Amino acid sequence: MYSFKTKIRVRYGETDQMGFVYYGVYAQYYEVGRVELLRSLGISYKELEEKGISLPVVNFEINYKKAAFYDDELTIKTTIKELPFARINFYYETFNTENQLLNTGKVVLVFIDKKSKKPCFTPEIIMNKLKEKLS
Repeated sequence: MYSFKTKIRVRYGETDQMGFVYYGVYAQYYEVGRVELLRSLGISYKELEEKGISLPVVNFEINYKKAAFYDDELTIKTTIKELPFARINFYYETFNTENQLLNTGKVVLVFIDKKSKKPCFTPEIIMNKLKEKLS
């Protein structure tokens, strides 16, 4: 298992009329978490795309437990629990500064060859980095 934590400050425009972080914003927060997790491994989304690999989301799950509010500092803990093949699963936990669990989630992405538009196996660069961390 490999985890990485990212801090995000809630902006005013990310809240709804009730003052809560709007539920759809967590998809963006989770994206920041996974991009930074990959970056922590020395892997950049930009480089993957330049090598002809896309990573579309095929499943997004979230379980809300508590609300977050404007100006809260959140910690997004992103985890990879198993080696990917054609799909990669990211697991999430969001915490506030009191270390209260606000939500949990899972996002599944598929590796796609940009030319053929078809699924492909995990690029070697990702597999090698994850094997180091998950073994």
